[in-house]
Amino acid sequence: MPTVKMTGHLYRYFPTLENRVITVPAGSVADVLRAVNEIAPGFTDYLLDDCGALRRHVNLCVNETIVFDRKTLADHVPVEGTLFIFQSLSGG
Repeated sequence: MPTVKMTGHLYRYFPTLENRVITVPAGSVADVLRAVNEIAPGFTDYLLDDCGALRRHVNLCVNETIVFDRKTLADHVPVEGTLFIFQSLSGG
């Protein structure tokens, strides 16, 4: 089963995910995010817009490859893979 990892600041909003190994069934990025949302309701609302596309400030990697399909999230997360979730830094 794939593992989901994320930057630490997300645990402030989703404390049920902190200090645990998050494993979910393999599938598309969208499938994996929905599975995490079942563990921590509201998770996908934080990451996805009203159309189900990835919000502008959120980035995803499957293993070490950036997810470029930000609209349908169809990239495959393999059984032994890792989905890493992180936010962009901005400011001036």
